[in-house]
Order: sequence, then C-alpha cells, then structure tokens
Amino acid sequence: MARFIDGYVIPIKKKDLKAYKKMATLGCKVWMEHGALDYYECVGNRLDSPFGIPFTKLCKLKPDETVVFAFIIYKSKAHAAQVTKKVHSDPRMNPENFKSIPFDMKRFTVGKFEALVRAKS
Repeated sequence: MARFIDGYVIPIKKKDLKAYKKMATLGCKVWMEHGALDYYECVGNRLDSPFGIPFTKLCKLKPDETVVFAFIIYKSKAHAAQVTKKVHSDPRMNPENFKSIPFDMKRFTVGKFEALVRAKS
C-alpha cells in the first residue's frame, strides 16, 4: 500500500529545543490518537555532510541554531486529509494554548509527499 507523508524542516535556536520538544510531544500524541501511522521529530546531530547542500547552508543556520526534520506518515493522501482535519479541530491544538511558538514561522517549511520507495522490516 502506498504511503503519504507530511514533511517539515524547522530551523530552531538550540536554547528553544526544550520548549519545542514539549510542543512536539503534544503534537505526536494528538496526531497518533487521530490515526497517523507514525510520527517523528528529529533534531540535527551532524549537519555538515560533504554531499549535497549541508542543512547548515540550506537553512542558513546561525551558530546558535540547529534544524528539526519531522515527518508524519499516513496510509494515503485521503487518510492524511482525514487525520489532519481531526487534528486541526482538536481543542488541544488551538493556537491559543501555545504562549509562543519556539521557532520562526517565516523560516519553517512543510511539504506533502508520496512514498516513492519503501522498505518494511
């Protein structure tokens, strides 16, 4: 079966990772409760790869920043739409519940992806 993925790249100040993790933990709980198949929030560890454009350059990271690479997996595009609709209507995800967002929304990016190659263990 094909898979559909929401993917995120989020430059973030290292000092804000604790606040981001709290927000991401809630997001994980809500997305999974509403039917996402899998949910990942990954923080940069080695971003200076000699292959391609390093994340440090791609995201124009400052010395006090890193990047979060996150993705949510769904059964299909239709399933993603169903889950996302439920998440967006969940009162726990109301923007008023978040005093501040721990990253710059002007530098955040998201995309929708269809799985091209997939391995199953």
